Amino acid sequence: MKKAASAKSAASEATASKATASKKAPASKSAASKKSAASKKATASKKSAAPKKATKAAPVKKAPAAKKVTVAPKKATARLKGTAPARTVVHPPGDESRTALVRRARRINRELAEVFPYAHPELDFENPFQLVVATVLSAQTTDLRVNQTTPSLFAKYSTPEDLAAANPEEVEEILRPCGFFRAKTKSVIGLSKALVEDFGGEVPGRLEDLVKLPGVGRKTAFVVLGNAFGRPGITVDTHFQRLVRRWRWTGESDPDKIEADIGALFPKSDWTDLSHHVIWHGRRICHARKPACGACPIAPLCPAYGEGETDPEKAKKLLKYEKGGFPGQRLKPPQAYLDAGGKPAPPLGAG
Repeated sequence: MKKAASAKSAASEATASKATASKKAPASKSAASKKSAASKKATASKKSAAPKKATKAAPVKKAPAAKKVTVAPKKATARLKGTAPARTVVHPPGDESRTALVRRARRINRELAEVFPYAHPELDFENPFQLVVATVLSAQTTDLRVNQTTPSLFAKYSTPEDLAAANPEEVEEILRPCGFFRAKTKSVIGLSKALVEDFGGEVPGRLEDLVKLPGVGRKTAFVVLGNAFGRPGITVDTHFQRLVRRWRWTGESDPDKIEADIGALFPKSDWTDLSHHVIWHGRRICHARKPACGACPIAPLCPAYGEGETDPEKAKKLLKYEKGGFPGQRLKPPQAYLDAGGKPAPPLGAG
């Protein structure tokens, strides 16, 4: 009996112990679960705190450098004297309207008229015959060289009749300093004969007659008409062509087309003086190879500003003739030129 009771008591204790263990197990499992979750959270936190691996950035293209803008004097220089003026940007008139072009072109002419009020033809002459001969001789040489040569020619052959009857070899010897002396001798003797035979020994005052003379083209004809007869004409020489293209008054290269384009920008009464102003500016300041931009009175109006020397002091050293303090091209210039400080050129052989 005692053994049976003891066995029953042991079984009861075993059952109670099992129940107790069963109750404790879920609590342990829950704690383990919580511990695992906390571990995962800590790991995730460490991962997020860890620095991300740097990725290779795509190369960044550099923006193109801003194009340097050349600036020109805000106002025309004080007639090439004094210190450098304030500066402002010059915008090339690529899309310039017709009205704006006309206004700019006429303003340039007015400015040049103030700079060169004494502008004149730079060939010495006393009558239309001397002028037409001198103009023919000026091809492919300087006016100065022609002016140094013609005194001897006109001293010996003062009229068309005299030159028409001249010995070609004697004329060639006189004209040798002008270059191309054989061709020029043929031209001046030929035009003298034409004047005698067709025009009574007088130089005609009409374009259509002048261009019939040997060696006389439109350029020569307009020089004669404008300066010997007072009839307006545009002289399209190499200086004129260079400057009007540089100023974008025209895009043409043919002299006749240039003449037509420029003539349309100005009243006819301005043509002769306009030619003088442009040619004088081209010879003295706006040179072919190295323009004196820093001493240019029309720099604010010029779309080509900056092609030459822009430093005012250096630019002044590039000036020629009276602007640079040197003699002009005429041995016998007009009094107005002398009054303005111009110096006559020396005769041939004077140094």
